[in-house]
Amino acid sequence: MSWNEPGGDKKDPWSGRGDQKGPPDLDEAIRSLQEKLSGFFGGGGQEDGGSSHTPPWKSLGFLAIGAAALWGLSGFYIINEGTQGVETRFGKYVATTQSGLNWHLPTPIERVDVVDVKQQRYIEVGYRSGGNEQTLGSVPKEALMLTKDENIVDIRLAVQYQVKDAKEFIFNIVNPAATLKQVTESTQRGVIGSSEMDFVLTEGRSEIVAQIKKEIQEVMDSYKSGIQITSVNLQDAQPPEQVQNAFEDAIKAREDEQRLINEAEAYSNDVVPKARGAAARKMQEAEGYKEQVIAQAEGESSRFSKLLAEYTKAPDVTRKRLYIEAMESVLGETNTVMVDVKGSNNMLYLPLDKMIQNQPSIQQPNVPQNTAEQPAQTAVEAARQPSAGRNSTRGRDARGR
Repeated sequence: MSWNEPGGDKKDPWSGRGDQKGPPDLDEAIRSLQEKLSGFFGGGGQEDGGSSHTPPWKSLGFLAIGAAALWGLSGFYIINEGTQGVETRFGKYVATTQSGLNWHLPTPIERVDVVDVKQQRYIEVGYRSGGNEQTLGSVPKEALMLTKDENIVDIRLAVQYQVKDAKEFIFNIVNPAATLKQVTESTQRGVIGSSEMDFVLTEGRSEIVAQIKKEIQEVMDSYKSGIQITSVNLQDAQPPEQVQNAFEDAIKAREDEQRLINEAEAYSNDVVPKARGAAARKMQEAEGYKEQVIAQAEGESSRFSKLLAEYTKAPDVTRKRLYIEAMESVLGETNTVMVDVKGSNNMLYLPLDKMIQNQPSIQQPNVPQNTAEQPAQTAVEAARQPSAGRNSTRGRDARGR
């Protein structure tokens, strides 16, 4: 009877749904799964067509061994250069591992936190760069602070740091970056508050940065934070924007003052050494004059003492010699010449000063001399002839008698 005839069993040769009388058998499905697992772990059926099943506990043991092996292999880990691993067992510190291949009890018994100890980390106080160092967005709440002389300044600071102890960095402080920022802001306000505004904005920058770095490191070491401060950079220090123009005028005035002071010091450095040199020269001249006068006085005194001794021995001779020397010194400074004619009471006088004044400044060759010089020549010739002079003198004496 065909499947579609009346009274047939309604078996559809294409769908195959006529074999199922009800829902699938659960025991058959479990048995099929056990046979597949048995075949995977080496089990097989018998040759007589019967089936041989592996006990369930043995299959579970194989699964447990494989899972334990995989779990143990998951405990291997690699620490890269420049990093450190902090092992914890149920949250308690166990060890710090260095670079290379390491192993720990797998999760959830032990855990490894890797910390980069060579990374240069930084925080910004008073500004936010936003990844662009050329654009500094000020944060007034952090940047504005009071100085010792009760002025307000805008300070922007960048702090760079590294991890020096991975264990302390992880366990001792919950949020190291936030803690470091708070410590930096507190330290910065303390240092700026003990300094005057001019010192902060001009020559005191390097000193302030060094002081801030020192105090931050001391506080972080007291916290056992495992942080090493590498550098503190003062990005900017200026007065508030509201008084910027007035402050620039004050800076210009201060610069003019310093310029004038430098010019005055330069002039002082030029004049004072010259004055000191002139004073020293005057002192040396005075000392020389003093020595000269003393030496002359001592020489005159010694000479007078010797003359007194000679005068005591021969008064007349000494008196005459002194007279001759005195006349020689007096007449030697004049232009008058006195010629004594031997054996005569008359003395010839030659007015040489008049003769010198009457001489022409330029003597022309082959030009006869002035007649004013003739009396002088006549007088000189007469002086060269003493006999004639004596005869004339005697003639005058005879006529006078």
